[in-house]
Amino acid sequence: MKRIYKTVAVVPGTPGGWQVQLDARILKSPAKADLVLPTEALARAVAAEWDAQGDTVVPDSMPMMQLASTCIDRVGPQRATILDGAAAYGGTDLLCYRAVEPAKLAERQGRGWQPLLDWAALRYDALLQTTTGIMHRAQDPVALNALKRALEALDDWQLTGVQNAVALTGSLVLGLALFEGRIDADQAFELAELDESFQIEQWGEDDEARDRRASLKADIAASLRYLEFLKA
Repeated sequence: MKRIYKTVAVVPGTPGGWQVQLDARILKSPAKADLVLPTEALARAVAAEWDAQGDTVVPDSMPMMQLASTCIDRVGPQRATILDGAAAYGGTDLLCYRAVEPAKLAERQGRGWQPLLDWAALRYDALLQTTTGIMHRAQDPVALNALKRALEALDDWQLTGVQNAVALTGSLVLGLALFEGRIDADQAFELAELDESFQIEQWGEDDEARDRRASLKADIAASLRYLEFLKA
């Protein structure tokens, strides 16, 4: 898409909130909904992404715009479906599936992952059980319901960021820990990629894997920035 605007501004929304203005036109979502943002910080972040575009607008270079649009176009209208999808990760949470061998990997998983499972048990009264191998282990419905209630307590904007982090990491616990400030974006990436990082140490990393990991790390960081802009 060619850039046809010259100026970008943040203006008060109607009613409430904040909006981004491109020249004299108010920015809308891809579905043509009013893009009314809940905080000035998020609005300014979206505006900065539009202002940074060159002659061609590249949507993939605007994660704050993408997340805000997802909230308005998808999460708000389909909240129950999005919430159920995010909650389902609790039943197959990455942190619950451990290696038997090599012993160094199993030890690293326990050292990195178990403290967060312990935190989730204390924070949400959600005790998830671990297993070895790839065979599914059913979790206690009481624990899964407790984690779902934590998601239900989020507003649409918060749910958008948490759901994105959950999908990126494959872990509901990691997504909630990121939201709660228990871990930062770098830690979330390291824990989500623990197995892959171990394999790279043994066998090296090819260009495709390097690009995938760089993209994942950037996307997790964007999720956290988005959530922080909601608090500003």
